[in-house]
Amino acid sequence: MTSRFSELNPPARLLLGPGPSMVHPRVLRAMSTPLLGHLDPQFIVLMNEVQDLLRMVFEAPDALTIPVSGTGSAGMEAALCSFIEEGDPVLVCVNGYFGERMIDMAMRYRAEVHRIDVPWGEIFTPKQIDEALKAQPAKIVAIVQAETSTGALQPLAEVAEVVHRHGALFLVDTVTSLGGIPVKMQEVGIDISYSGTQKCLSAPPGLAPLAMGPRAMDVLKNRKSKVANWYLDMTLLLKYWGPERTYHHTAPISMNYALREALRLVEEEGLPARFDRHRRNAETLWEGLAELDLKPLVPLSHRLPSLTTVTVPDGVDELGVRKALLDNYGIEIAGGLGAFKGKVWRIGLMGYSSRPENVITFLGAMERILR
Repeated sequence: MTSRFSELNPPARLLLGPGPSMVHPRVLRAMSTPLLGHLDPQFIVLMNEVQDLLRMVFEAPDALTIPVSGTGSAGMEAALCSFIEEGDPVLVCVNGYFGERMIDMAMRYRAEVHRIDVPWGEIFTPKQIDEALKAQPAKIVAIVQAETSTGALQPLAEVAEVVHRHGALFLVDTVTSLGGIPVKMQEVGIDISYSGTQKCLSAPPGLAPLAMGPRAMDVLKNRKSKVANWYLDMTLLLKYWGPERTYHHTAPISMNYALREALRLVEEEGLPARFDRHRRNAETLWEGLAELDLKPLVPLSHRLPSLTTVTVPDGVDELGVRKALLDNYGIEIAGGLGAFKGKVWRIGLMGYSSRPENVITFLGAMERILR
């Protein structure tokens, strides 16, 4: 009997949106490796290697790292639920879509949530955060380093100093930055950071790298109540990813193979070279956009190299351009989220997608469509 369904044969796409990014052939090959059991001694060796490689890319040799089984949003929720107890004051810095998501999650865990806002596409100053903490102390201050909805890059070092001066934990979303721009978790003083595999690391979506520094670990160990989310409870997951290796859930074996190979590629390239590549290709994109009279939304001073938001010109069909790119050239970019829906295009040059030939191909296609 034959199946009613044809063999899987998706169309070829050049992924230049906000994620997922293109996946290196070596990562795809790693995913086809035969499975091990999730408590097999050889898989435990691989777990240790993944944790070491994550410390390398977070630039945090003293951090405890875990690839949470789930996408970047699972990393966000794990980071929040594991450190929030009911009534805890939490300050969330909102300058885009994903700051709003952190507020939603924190409120579900019954935190006392306070927020400060700047317009989408702008960044926070240390003074703004200092004033907010003077008015209302917080246990956790949460901020997005690379806001995927706007393309804004938030400086962190001085903010971290302010947060620690007020005795709070510093929680940073690095979903669109890890592996593409410096995070410097330990040097900056980030206490908790989470990311996703499908952006600058260029593995398929499905794992959320999470790193916790010594201050965060002390807070976690001294919780007075159980974490309100069983699956994403770091006190339980640490028993699986720590020395005990106690069963918690069946880890996605093939995804961990993929992440290990993606991180090996990062290590082989070297972080400085990788950051430089992302910057150079972004600058090529920005120069090409200027020649097409297209303007990035975010000023150069805090523009994100891994994701560029472009203001849609008056009279141009935002969705129509994206449809033409996909239908005629097999190129995927994205439209705006939330307040920017219909107003911007989002162009990602992340990980394996960040290559000069991809920039030239995209710019040539855009020129034909617009002119």
